[in-house]
Amino acid sequence: QLQIVESGGGLVQPGGSLRLSCTSSAFSLEFYTMGWLRQAPGKEREEVGCITWRDHNTNYADSVRGRFTISRDDAKNTMYLQMNGLKPNDTATYYCVARGGPVPGICAIEGPWSYWGRGTQVTVSS
Repeated sequence: QLQIVESGGGLVQPGGSLRLSCTSSAFSLEFYTMGWLRQAPGKEREEVGCITWRDHNTNYADSVRGRFTISRDDAKNTMYLQMNGLKPNDTATYYCVARGGPVPGICAIEGPWSYWGRGTQVTVSS
């Protein structure tokens, strides 16, 4: 069972930046397509974006495109979510997700996702 852990959440002012990380201490993430989802209190879960393995192609939800960037460093066994221009409605718990399978040309942000982290809280407030 793949185990993945997020880190880097916190409190940031509107317009600020934050970088989340996702890694696994026991498993190589190199051959997994990975992504980020988020969920705010009282709201439905929302896709953020994803990144394929090998080619590192990315795909984003319209709500974050141009502000958020997903990347991965296979040598460090880590995926990142760089968030710029943060808005109060970006406040949510952010989850790292992963799935196996053949490398896709473009990953589908809606999943399905086989593995989930426990989440890290991001709060955007002045």
